[in-house]
Amino acid sequence: MMSYSVRPINTTQTEVHDKLEEYVKRYQQAPRRRPVSEHTQLAFDAAIEWLGDWQGPIIFDSCCGVGESTAVIAAQYPDAKVIGIDKSAARLAKHTSYTNASSNYQVIRADVNDFWYLAQQHGIKLSHHFLLYPNPYPKPGQIQKRWHAGPAMPDFIALGGTIEVRSNWRLLLEEFRLALIIYGIESELTAVSGEPMTPFERKYLLSGQDCWRLVTQHRM
Repeated sequence: MMSYSVRPINTTQTEVHDKLEEYVKRYQQAPRRRPVSEHTQLAFDAAIEWLGDWQGPIIFDSCCGVGESTAVIAAQYPDAKVIGIDKSAARLAKHTSYTNASSNYQVIRADVNDFWYLAQQHGIKLSHHFLLYPNPYPKPGQIQKRWHAGPAMPDFIALGGTIEVRSNWRLLLEEFRLALIIYGIESELTAVSGEPMTPFERKYLLSGQDCWRLVTQHRM
């Protein structure tokens, strides 16, 4: 079996950030101010056209990278429409190495901050929302760059559905779990098992690192 040498998370932060609750509540109450990027508006319009009059389950695979996970999710949920979203054209160009024969998914280039906003404004409600191996921004001063403590979190939550977040930094998911509680959502944190869903997960596991998954249970 191929092995990898992948550096673990390097951070001075050893416990939940002491300003986590402050930032989560600040953005929970703050109105959105940033304009929607043109390329994301066009991508969203194309996604809506693709969905058409679809009345079944809709799943987002946000920050999907090369889209391996999107193809995996589409195979796992053949009765759903699955949209993989990533901001990098270079990463999405590699999707041909991971694509499958399913016709129930698309991968698109868009800014997820704007895409989530447009989706919730459009009234989309998800059955599942995957956020797999987001950049952990491990420096304590970077906390507001983490999804759960940033301005896009209210739109992320408004989309609903079962949320699954994965990371090789358990503390990131512990923070995410506490942020979800502020929104009235319970979740469970467990170790990842089974086949890898992303190239990142595969590398982490083969290098001997632990990977973790946070899955929402129900809203309180």
